[in-house]
Amino acid sequence: MDIQLVSALISGLGMGSMYGLMALGFYITYAVSGTVNFAQGSSMMLGAVLCFTFSQTLQWPLVPAVAMALLCCALYGLVVEFLAVRPFTRRGSDAWLMSTVALGIVLDNLVMHTFGREPRSLPSSLAITPLEVAGVNLAVYPLQLIIPVVGLSLALVLHWVARHTRWGTALLATEQNKDAARLMGIPIGRAIAGAFALSTLLAGVAGMLIAPLANVNSDMGTLFGLKAFSVAILGGITSPWGVVMAGLLFGVAESLITVTLGSGYTHIITFALVIVALALRPNGLFGRAAVKKV
Repeated sequence: MDIQLVSALISGLGMGSMYGLMALGFYITYAVSGTVNFAQGSSMMLGAVLCFTFSQTLQWPLVPAVAMALLCCALYGLVVEFLAVRPFTRRGSDAWLMSTVALGIVLDNLVMHTFGREPRSLPSSLAITPLEVAGVNLAVYPLQLIIPVVGLSLALVLHWVARHTRWGTALLATEQNKDAARLMGIPIGRAIAGAFALSTLLAGVAGMLIAPLANVNSDMGTLFGLKAFSVAILGGITSPWGVVMAGLLFGVAESLITVTLGSGYTHIITFALVIVALALRPNGLFGRAAVKKV
């Protein structure tokens, strides 16, 4: 197999895992509350910027820096739910669609004025020397092999939590029937808030993993967020494994198009393929049509 093709496949799986993680965040909030955070890209950017700030600016050890960055991302998710979603869903309004976007824009600009406009590089020993096989440079960093493993492992952990913990059971019950879950004593408000916290935490993980391979700046999450939402719809936003698989497919397609046709065609063709796929499968590649009882 051509070395360039191998490199494209590996990097595509890495990027696809990032899209899948962010798309899982869309799935979690949609399943529990019927809403999503359209500023998920800002959550990803926040994870990368905070990790850089704690580890490089404040010179914290890596583990505490990552832990604190993830905690802040989760707290940001609670803020999104409390300020931009809950007030509107209580009144039966769909204004949360715009309010989450607005809150993301506010965060992007706050980071731009505090962190600065200049892109920064987050150094990592896993993104310095490309891998070589039999003396041939694969043009792939070790981090690009680790990212898919981390992404799929987190998806498996979430699956286990949903099936084997009380909090996961509460989320599943809330997803299936909110009224019945409330009658069983499940705090619906806390479950929804927890879903948003978990959603932004996953986006923060994606941001920290991709930061050593890209520049860290205040608008780095905009395009990532758009792609992740496309992946969530493409996979079927009601199917957790569907959005993960769609993320991998999207990432690989993106890389192969870039290698074969050039970066100028990447977004044109990938989003055109998304449109075609949704025209053929309106509920997503792995989603199912909702069944309504009458």
